[in-house]
Amino acid sequence: MASVPTPERRLAVSGHLARLEESRTRPGAWTLYVDGTPQSHVDVEDPTWLGFEYVRRIGHAIDLVRPEGEPITALHLGGGALTLPRYVVATRPGSRQQVVELESDLVELVREHLPLPRGAQLRVRHGDAREVLAKLPGGLHGAVDVAVVDIFSGSRTPAHVTSAEFYRLLAPLLAPGGIVAVNVADGSGLAFARSQAATLAHAFAHVAIAADTAMLKGRRFGNVVMYASDAELPFASMPRRLASDPAPAKLVDGDELVRFIAGAPVVTDATAVPSPPPSRSVFLAKG
Repeated sequence: MASVPTPERRLAVSGHLARLEESRTRPGAWTLYVDGTPQSHVDVEDPTWLGFEYVRRIGHAIDLVRPEGEPITALHLGGGALTLPRYVVATRPGSRQQVVELESDLVELVREHLPLPRGAQLRVRHGDAREVLAKLPGGLHGAVDVAVVDIFSGSRTPAHVTSAEFYRLLAPLLAPGGIVAVNVADGSGLAFARSQAATLAHAFAHVAIAADTAMLKGRRFGNVVMYASDAELPFASMPRRLASDPAPAKLVDGDELVRFIAGAPVVTDATAVPSPPPSRSVFLAKG
């Protein structure tokens, strides 16, 4: 019996190879790899199951931004396999969502092989996230409850979506109490993550971060999730949620966050650099 070809597509903008691989242990669960880097994990049968630890940490913010089950307006910068948009559809029916994705070929690959749930109120806008932000309809200004920033080209975040100028484009879109959740990848020393925390603290009144203790000590490459808002973050239950995850994490805010930043510089368009590349040993992905 012939094997089923692996769904994959060469992306026109970046030239990276996007590939979908089904889990051998969880039928119906798929991982999206881009340029060999695992970027998304989605269970089409149970979209409330979030397989990647950093995605669960963003999911907690989605859970807490408004009362349970209440529809929200969400903006996703970076589409991937549309994991979090599916989560919002499942947990907050009736929500309005916008996804901004540079690679149209990636969206086509995902929608062809991993269809969205029926009734999803989801619009995909194609283009560079920063350029599209400046062109979003006026009705979104002051209306976005959650803005997720999860932008990667291969394994790195491009420099132009890491600056204070970029985050200032996001701020007017937030509804009162709205939250920006940013996925930051970094390694030893956490210089990039510290500067991103400093930049968010420059652009927003309230900032917190979540990561496991090994990451916070700069011992390994991984993800730090950062939360920002001009209102106080509704995170009374967040430490418990993070601690009870399969991969436990810690919430860092207040004076502890100031110590984490430790005088790191605010990133501007003039000083911005891409996130550091992971070592080849970080991701064990099939070619």
